[in-house]
Amino acid sequence: MLELAAAAGEIDLKYLDESGFCAWSEQSYSYYFRGQQKRLEQSKRRGRRLSIIGFLQSLISFVYGLVIGGVSRKSYNIQRTELEAAEAQQTGSIRVIVQDNGPIHRSKEVQQLWSKWEEMGLYTFIFT
Repeated sequence: MLELAAAAGEIDLKYLDESGFCAWSEQSYSYYFRGQQKRLEQSKRRGRRLSIIGFLQSLISFVYGLVIGGVSRKSYNIQRTELEAAEAQQTGSIRVIVQDNGPIHRSKEVQQLWSKWEEMGLYTFIFT
């Protein structure tokens, strides 16, 4: 239903997600036993986490932020969503942001802002 409404131009539909990884230091060696898959031993030492959080509007835009370390509610999720809500209010369009059930999206701090964002024309839809 949301995709149909977006295709008809009734709403702005965006998807929000966060992901990240930690890189391990370089491998010092690898080995394999005959007839088995190659083995790569990982050291216990890891690099710093690189996180990305982004808003995707299919075929229109992809707005993202890269963070060394984890993404906090305040650092990007709330700030960027505030900008999305302000833009929805300014254009007078209804904006729907679809997101997963991650703790960053459903924290008490974020939930307290939902009614404010809805008044501005921004609605969140969380997959459970």
